[in-house]
Amino acid sequence: MTKMSQVAAYMEEHTNVLALEIVEGVLTSLDISISDEERNSAIIMYKEFLGFFGQSLSDQKTGVPNDLLAWSKRNAEQQLLSGGRISEIVVRYQPTRRIFNELLTDLSSEFGLALHENASLINKVNELLDISLNETVSTYECLSESYRQQTQQEMAELSAPVVLVKEGVAVLPLIGIIDSYRAAYITEKVVPYIGKLQLEYLITDYSGIKNIDTEIAAYLNQLGETLSLLGIKVIVTGLRPQLAQTVVETKMNLGAIKVFGNLKQALEYLQ
Repeated sequence: MTKMSQVAAYMEEHTNVLALEIVEGVLTSLDISISDEERNSAIIMYKEFLGFFGQSLSDQKTGVPNDLLAWSKRNAEQQLLSGGRISEIVVRYQPTRRIFNELLTDLSSEFGLALHENASLINKVNELLDISLNETVSTYECLSESYRQQTQQEMAELSAPVVLVKEGVAVLPLIGIIDSYRAAYITEKVVPYIGKLQLEYLITDYSGIKNIDTEIAAYLNQLGETLSLLGIKVIVTGLRPQLAQTVVETKMNLGAIKVFGNLKQALEYLQ
């Protein structure tokens, strides 16, 4: 049995002890604490990591341990769901490399490996850790974008709810910051829905809008024109002075639209 094979056999036979040593070493180095569930998950992953690594030394096994990839993805997802930053995960890789390097150097010395063989072991571990790091960051970024889009859609839905107040009359309260995404959502999703309600009047209430620029004003003007083409009479309420000024600057045509100071006045008019 070669010296390298002896190292491989030792790692495969002592995965429990070595995995525990690595996890505890990283936590101590960073002076952090994690839940028992996270700790046990890390130990299980490193057990497979070490077993795989040992096999790769003895039979030239290639690839990446499945548990390593799954653990990397799970770390990213848990970090995102908890509101943590990806940097809090990335920072753990440096002490992990150091502890692995120290472990492999000790084993190389104990089993009498040559310097280039020790360097080869360290390079193999670093390659696997690089793959894990890339998988973690990639998963975090993909999930972040997915959650961002989901949140953006949910916020768009909440920012423009259609409320039926009586037969043939509904209120569209515009809420929060209306950006280009939300304006497009209103045009593409809300308008077709309104068209199916067989309304006579739609009260568009602007009092809940935090800000509006000329681009968004143009979108909202298009909204009014589209509804008019559908035979729906549009009533505008809640135009604060700042919003009214933007309406003037964009030359929105409100000539055919009833405008009231607040929703109460509009409902009284319709009665």
